[in-house]
Amino acid sequence: MDDVPEPRWLDADEQQAWLALAGTMNRLPAALDAQLRRDAGITHFEYQVLALLSAAPERTLRMSTLAAQAEGSLPRLSQVVVRMEQRGWVRRAPDPADGRYTLATLTETGWEKVVQAAPGHVAEVRRLVVDQLTKAQLRQLRDIGRRIRRGIDPDGQGGE
Repeated sequence: MDDVPEPRWLDADEQQAWLALAGTMNRLPAALDAQLRRDAGITHFEYQVLALLSAAPERTLRMSTLAAQAEGSLPRLSQVVVRMEQRGWVRRAPDPADGRYTLATLTETGWEKVVQAAPGHVAEVRRLVVDQLTKAQLRQLRDIGRRIRRGIDPDGQGGE
């Protein structure tokens, strides 16, 4: 029999912390998605895409960059952007600097959609997360999130 090292089991405090994080990771995206679907008729992922494009120079990003920043795969992003194009929110075009890439640009209609959706989304983020924590806890949460992300993506390829 091979010498397989004994797993480092979680102690009681570690298990409680893990279960609290796992529960939050499961429930928070669903809560944010529900609010956006109800109030704006879009998913949380669609909102992220619109918001990222709205903050980009000239409201334009390469699809590969947008996928990384939105924490989604390129195929998932492509499906979402096709639907957004059909709604007139986004326009795609070859990158004139390098035709191997595709650019996604937020249209004026897309800008109007993100402006309409943003207040409700921010209110929900504030209600569910920000207002539940002290300023010190928010800083800790930021630092904890960054540390966990470095563990997941040590090369920093997933955006901030």
